[in-house]
Amino acid sequence: MNRDDLIAVFLARNGYAPSDAEPLAQDASFRRYLRIRGDRPAVLMDAPPPEDVRPFLRIAAHLRGLGVLVPAVLAADETQGLVLEEDFGDDLLSVLLDRGDNPNPFLDAAVDALVVMQRAAPPDWLPAWDAPMMSSTAMGTLFDWWWPAQFGTPAPDAARDDVAAALDAMLEPVATGPKCFVHRDYFAGNLLRLPNGQTGIIDFQGAAIGHPAYDLVSLLQDARRDIPEASRSRALDRYLAARPDLDPEKFRAAFTACAAQRHLRVACQWVRLARRDSRPQYLAYGPRTWRLLQDALSEPAAAPLAAALDRWIPAALRGNPSGLAP
Repeated sequence: MNRDDLIAVFLARNGYAPSDAEPLAQDASFRRYLRIRGDRPAVLMDAPPPEDVRPFLRIAAHLRGLGVLVPAVLAADETQGLVLEEDFGDDLLSVLLDRGDNPNPFLDAAVDALVVMQRAAPPDWLPAWDAPMMSSTAMGTLFDWWWPAQFGTPAPDAARDDVAAALDAMLEPVATGPKCFVHRDYFAGNLLRLPNGQTGIIDFQGAAIGHPAYDLVSLLQDARRDIPEASRSRALDRYLAARPDLDPEKFRAAFTACAAQRHLRVACQWVRLARRDSRPQYLAYGPRTWRLLQDALSEPAAAPLAAALDRWIPAALRGNPSGLAP
């Protein structure tokens, strides 16, 4: 039985007509989504193995228990990687921001939801998104994908060792800071405005335990769209006002470190998506991501990484590799 037949059987078993399904969206993984029209609208997540929907289901249950607004799961086939869930509609924050709506109300609601998720004890079965893992993933996209695409040769061991040491030093505020639930992709494309004005949250299957600054970086320094600096500062102030338990100076240092790590990893990840997965369209976000990285590197808290990159990668070469085009 092919994939379309499996989906048709799953939908029919749960009272939906396969003919009512239409493509909705696809993200940077191999998942895809189908919207099911009709009297009971729903969304089908199609995540064929080796994608694993079990983390999504467990995390959804955890977040619902906190009162966080995530889609209700209507049916699931864990073996086949099929999940039928509540349809939250089309009011993605990304769409609202891109059309020029005032970002402040949306960011306020997103910050408030983030605080709720972070204040609760995270499930102990979540994986770690700690300083060693953050360093390893950034090293992987930089040296396994971006470097050979840009220079045509493997990176020298000395460059790897230097950047690894710099990442470890820069991420020290993350390593020694507080830990909480981390969505890991908490940006406008995964957040929706619901009719009650609250924020609906999707695409959380990669959640982990990490530093609270990481998701705030994802929200305020979106690699896919510009958010005005005044709105970013306002949202950061709102977050810190809601978290008097955090040391503001230490948090801002960790925020900078998370920003530099995330932007380096993601800027180079666009290359991996282009070369390995034949998705060159993501390279269109390269210039913005490299610019965000440079902004982070200009902060004192990112000085170790800035110095290491200066030793190995001239500023003029920090961008999409020549020969790769979106």
